[in-house]
Amino acid sequence: MDSFTKSDGSRVGWARAVAKSGCIPIRAVYWQLFACAILACGCASTDFATLREKPRNPLAGPLRLFSKHGPKPTERTEQLLRRYDLEDFVDDDPYRLEAELQRLIDSEPTAEKVYALAQLSYIAGQKAEFRKRQGEALEMYGTSIANSYAYLVDDGFGEQRNPYDPVFRQACDLYNSALERMLRILQQQDQLSPGCRYTIKANDREYLMDVVLRGQWHAEEFEGFEFVSDYRVEGLKNHYRTYGLGVPLIGQRHQHAEESPSERYYPPGVTLPVTALLRVEPNPQEFNEKPLLRRFVLELYDPLVATGIHIDGRLFPLETDLSTPLAFFLDNPVFKQVDLATTGLLNPEKIKKVQGLYMMEPYDSRKIPVLLVHGLWSSPMTWMEMYNDLRGLPEIREHYQFWFYLYPTGQPFWNTAAQLREDLVKLRETIDPGRDSPALDQIVLVGHSMGGLVSKMQTIPSHDDFWKVVSDEPFAQVEAGSAAHAALQKTLFFQPNSSVRRVVTIATPHRGSQFANSTTRWLGRKLIALPRKVASAGTMLMGQNQESLANAEGLPADTSIDSLAPESPILQVLYECSPAPWVKHHNIVGLVPDEGFIGSVAGDGDGIVNYESAHLEAVQSEIVVAADHVSVHRHPLSILEVRRILLEHARQLRSQY
Repeated sequence: MDSFTKSDGSRVGWARAVAKSGCIPIRAVYWQLFACAILACGCASTDFATLREKPRNPLAGPLRLFSKHGPKPTERTEQLLRRYDLEDFVDDDPYRLEAELQRLIDSEPTAEKVYALAQLSYIAGQKAEFRKRQGEALEMYGTSIANSYAYLVDDGFGEQRNPYDPVFRQACDLYNSALERMLRILQQQDQLSPGCRYTIKANDREYLMDVVLRGQWHAEEFEGFEFVSDYRVEGLKNHYRTYGLGVPLIGQRHQHAEESPSERYYPPGVTLPVTALLRVEPNPQEFNEKPLLRRFVLELYDPLVATGIHIDGRLFPLETDLSTPLAFFLDNPVFKQVDLATTGLLNPEKIKKVQGLYMMEPYDSRKIPVLLVHGLWSSPMTWMEMYNDLRGLPEIREHYQFWFYLYPTGQPFWNTAAQLREDLVKLRETIDPGRDSPALDQIVLVGHSMGGLVSKMQTIPSHDDFWKVVSDEPFAQVEAGSAAHAALQKTLFFQPNSSVRRVVTIATPHRGSQFANSTTRWLGRKLIALPRKVASAGTMLMGQNQESLANAEGLPADTSIDSLAPESPILQVLYECSPAPWVKHHNIVGLVPDEGFIGSVAGDGDGIVNYESAHLEAVQSEIVVAADHVSVHRHPLSILEVRRILLEHARQLRSQY
């Protein structure tokens, strides 16, 4: 229904009628409707990663992998074959060609010949795989890996290698692509379990391969791997990857019996970025008498920790991809079946069972946590652009790890703040009971919208300022059951968290929001189903303490929208509170440019929070970003400002030690 009939018989749009009644300005109504539509779109299903028709392969062009005439060597390799009168063996006898090239290498080793053998073996592997000859393909890919590895690593070719020559990069691509093809075959044969040793049978050859982890993982933590090259990132604006040696993988994690305390904070179905690297090692002495031509060590690296690896005393960069595993995880059907944002707003009780702190990467006691706290009608999904961008920067990864807080946004923000206060204490007791990690005493909170208020409440002492809003009587005189009494006490009486050292608020309604007007508050009370325990406890509390709580009628059962009203008494007290002396506060304000339709209806602010409410004077820094409320925390300038703050925090810590 978008209109109604007046007493004189004319029809008027309902939004304009409400505005003319004096409740709220017409411009505010239009903007609120527009903002709600944007929020609703934000909650819709999004494909973050899509499956490619063919895996991405950097050799597809140079080797004409998908040509109707089949793969072909490059012109430089063909030239070498012509020089040694070997070009006729390319299509007819790959084993004879390999043997002849190996004979030439043994008699006169050169980087050029080794590279040619690596390339020709890869092409032979492709052809064998096309013919379903897996053993032959494994043998050829193994030869390609060993020779491209020798080209890149062997000290004997040091003077012949030219990093400016395209062949150098193609040698990296050969190594990576041959390794990926080998891993795909081994995965089909169920030979990719970490911590295991395999004997790979490749025609008349055998390879010994150990699979080892080089990260803060358990061998039984992974239930499988996907290949990054199979997917295209769609739902994230930026794609973070680095180029070097190795095959980027998507590690599919599952719960296991030997989980560490920190692993309990992983969300279900979380995926982890992994890079696989194969070292070609001398055969161990106990296998010298066996027909093993090569020994491989397959190492699985955590690219959040390792950006390079040492081989024979030289540092090689790892090929990594952080964005594709994240996008793959965000396409988890668990999230698409449940709209956490809307459920958390309209039915907070249903979200209680999943409320809490989450980690999406292995806990590192050396890194400072950055806790991202979402706002009203939202969930941790709203942070994925910022998370992807910040985690993609090596200077941020070096010092920080990212955590997320999920909570029911239909309840008043002070209830959420009390719960977060408890959750942070419990997490510390769980992962660092001896308080041995200095990094956990340098936490940075980043809160968007209402999440900024939740974050700020972790940094201030309550004294009895909030209680005075509720009653002029001493707290001890409140008559209530033990549970209700304790809940009220933890909500209104608290100390700042000594582990939180910085807080960044983004588009936060420090003085309330005009969005929380009489109309939206009425709708909120009709639509938001507060947990029965909260509602009944509030009613009982008011009934037993009518005189001592006379100033706080309805306060215990308020919705989040009520709590954000400019006249909210607790909000007014919070605005006047200063963070603890060890806390630095930074602020980001959204301001929609006064142009176009959005600018004309947004008013002086981001459309939900006006500038006067979002602006703060007594802060370490404040910037204004030309963005609306629902996108300001995703804006590049906001992300760059958070980056600047984090680097400043790390730099100041280094100067103290």
